[in-house]
Amino acid sequence: MASTILKALFSSQTRVKLLSTFLLHPEEEYYIRELTRLLHEQINSIRRELENLRRIGLVRARHRNRKKYYRIDLEFPLFPELKSMFAKEVQADSPIVASLKKLPGVDLIVLAGVFVGTDTKVDLLVVGDVKKEMLEALLLQDSSLKNVKYSIFSQADFLYRLSLKDRFISDILSDPRNLNVHNVIQKQIDEAKGKQ
Repeated sequence: MASTILKALFSSQTRVKLLSTFLLHPEEEYYIRELTRLLHEQINSIRRELENLRRIGLVRARHRNRKKYYRIDLEFPLFPELKSMFAKEVQADSPIVASLKKLPGVDLIVLAGVFVGTDTKVDLLVVGDVKKEMLEALLLQDSSLKNVKYSIFSQADFLYRLSLKDRFISDILSDPRNLNVHNVIQKQIDEAKGKQ
């Protein structure tokens, strides 16, 4: 399980939760009580870990409306690497990915955009015999995913476009920041690329 790897690397479950929150939502700022509710952790452990993260320069604090707000420091030297690592670990284990994999007829799932912290035309690429209504119903179960931009391709259409070097498809597959979380057609993808 990926979150176990993160806990082992970062020793504290509270710290892992805080890092996930800040790294995957870099534009947001949070106050302590909000974080305790959001992460279901004790206020003292949140305070202690926020102070640790502030000391190393990963988060910054500021006072507003008599509350102390914390946000990630985008200038932190390791910010891009940490963000990428957390996006991959957390998203690969997320309930939405587990549900997507269970959809009948899914051949390939690639997470991009909001899932991995990049700015792309699409956040989710699904290849297979998947009904749009089923995918939308699944995304609507999580309010944070209601604005996810997705593309669904049949396997034949996807492989045909790939063989023609379709820019949209090629860009998604070649971006190393995107996360391939399910793939049962690698052989066909390699063959389609071979035709190029």
